[in-house]
Amino acid sequence: MLNRRYLRIKVMQGLYIHFQSHNHDVPMGERELMRSIDRIYDLYLLLMQFLVELRTIAVNYAEEGRNKRLPSKEDLDPNLRFIQNAVLLLLEESIPLAEGIRQRKLNWADQMDVLRRTFTALRGSEEYQEYMSAPTQSFEADREFVVHVFKKYVADSDQLESYIEEQSLYWSNDLNMAVAPMIIKTLESLLPDSGKHFALLPLFKDAHEDRDFVVDLYRKTIIHEQDCEQMIGEKTKNWEVERIAMMDVLLMKMAITELMHFQSIPIKVSLNEYIEISKLYSTPKSKVFINGVLDKLVIDLKEKQLLKKTGRGLIE
Repeated sequence: MLNRRYLRIKVMQGLYIHFQSHNHDVPMGERELMRSIDRIYDLYLLLMQFLVELRTIAVNYAEEGRNKRLPSKEDLDPNLRFIQNAVLLLLEESIPLAEGIRQRKLNWADQMDVLRRTFTALRGSEEYQEYMSAPTQSFEADREFVVHVFKKYVADSDQLESYIEEQSLYWSNDLNMAVAPMIIKTLESLLPDSGKHFALLPLFKDAHEDRDFVVDLYRKTIIHEQDCEQMIGEKTKNWEVERIAMMDVLLMKMAITELMHFQSIPIKVSLNEYIEISKLYSTPKSKVFINGVLDKLVIDLKEKQLLKKTGRGLIE
């Protein structure tokens, strides 16, 4: 499920588009932001289904071998360990996964070449041969192998990269920071008795609260943008705000908005989150710069009693 840091990142992306575009239709931007977040779940379901489709490709290869005009002994009696992998069978039989794929109208029908190339690469790998020839088979070994397949042949696949980029501008980032951890957590949670109804991870920890957080942060940052920019300007008098990296300014505007208008979020949490995000999305020096400006602003806001936090310890 998505944590608050990643929700902040999605809001940051939505705000970047808003401030860079000439169309300042806030409701439309908000809808696009929520759609981009919802589509993260499409990617989660699609890549889970990709593992199921790899098993289907393996089944097809085995059938094609048996139906050869002059089948070999191996064709007639193939090694079925991958096809019989207990974790892949759980995914194949999963009712929640099948229902999610059906409801969202997702499929891999137009990407069969990618599936075949992926399975060919997997089948030719040393780790596949070791897995197939292991003297014993266990659920734990099956699960470990599927996790490995996902990490190497799905999450880190050059063959899937172009497809993912075509589907969404943000999916590459979503995959690395959100979807891959969700899928690995899902796979590692599976047990031999999980059954057909095992629970998939939800997109949100608390759908109502998290959606409200996203919408409020997006709207309030836009509403208070000019005030935030003025405050930043006052603490960067040796700089022209226009010369500061745009992402630094955007992150500081979001941080100030959160500090002043989200009463239940502790000051330290807001500061730490935006400094950590700056490490990923801005310049190498941004961490120190943003930290310095925000520290000065917090001191001023406390003195002016403009930080209204509710709950014990939230003002620190």
